[in-house]
Amino acid sequence: MEKMRLGRTNITALRTAFGALPIQRINKDSAGLILKKAYDNGINFFDTARAYTDSEEKIGYALSDVRKDIIIATKTMATDKKTLFEQLETSLRLLKTDYIDIYQLHNPASVDYEDPDGAYAGLLEAKKKGLIRFIGITNHRLNVALEAAVSERFDTIQFPLNMLSSDQDLRLIEECRKHDIGLIAMKAMSGGLIRRPAATFAFLRQYSNVLPIWGIQRESELDEFLEYEKNPPVLDNAMLKLIEKEREELSGDFCRGCGYCKPCPAGIPIETAARLTLLMSRSPVEKFLTEEFKEQMDRINNCTGCGHCKKNCPYGLDTPALLRRNLADYKLRWQAALEASRE
Repeated sequence: MEKMRLGRTNITALRTAFGALPIQRINKDSAGLILKKAYDNGINFFDTARAYTDSEEKIGYALSDVRKDIIIATKTMATDKKTLFEQLETSLRLLKTDYIDIYQLHNPASVDYEDPDGAYAGLLEAKKKGLIRFIGITNHRLNVALEAAVSERFDTIQFPLNMLSSDQDLRLIEECRKHDIGLIAMKAMSGGLIRRPAATFAFLRQYSNVLPIWGIQRESELDEFLEYEKNPPVLDNAMLKLIEKEREELSGDFCRGCGYCKPCPAGIPIETAARLTLLMSRSPVEKFLTEEFKEQMDRINNCTGCGHCKKNCPYGLDTPALLRRNLADYKLRWQAALEASRE
């Protein structure tokens, strides 16, 4: 099983890392079993965030007894030093530890390095006090990620990377290599749009300085990635053709499901509704053709036009327009399913 050096942190991690966002959706005991199995099978890097409800608590519950043998990365959405320390204190308590290995600013639109009361100043102070070992940043905006790499003010950068990534996005890999910054790949499955995990696993494995984190909430998912780690899929011509076909199908503007458009005052489940056509073409449709889900999609008609989703989309998408297009397509699919049921 292959390990890698995470940039200048000199952290050595198994190249399959555990993304702990999804475990907030399962109960504590189930999460504990999956986390312990991951550790028992060699996974030593666990990524979470203060914003992931009880994810930190579940990691503390399951892995506090092996704390010295694992790497914990968590995140704060604080924009000032005071809030950062408040959130850091909470994370330390829930994770049952007295230090965080990598503490990351969570998707800031920009970073003020000079403000003595700002979040970055808080990171430096927390590191000086020994509360964190290394400082990082996560982002969905390429310009922010590239600026962070060039600045050399962060030890790690976390950014969405997968087999659908554009050549522009892939530039970040070489930039981080040049500055010896640890590069962590999130959204390796593109929020569920990628149907063939073996392909994106093989694609990312070709970059020796990239550490992918795989969002896991089921034991079967963990088993799949452990098998890939033991017997890595080969990036051969057949795999490359498959990737090219997927890229063509998902070319252009599409919602990545990052969730930064939330909350929606009309209660629209934007991260699902804005990409529903893609989801329904790439996964079983039955779960979407229910009265409950139809009610959620119909909320698009109640859009207030507040602009919050469009303003906060890190990809610059016209989210309201995407929602309207997906609703129109959904209505056609709903009508077709209704007619089919009457035959």
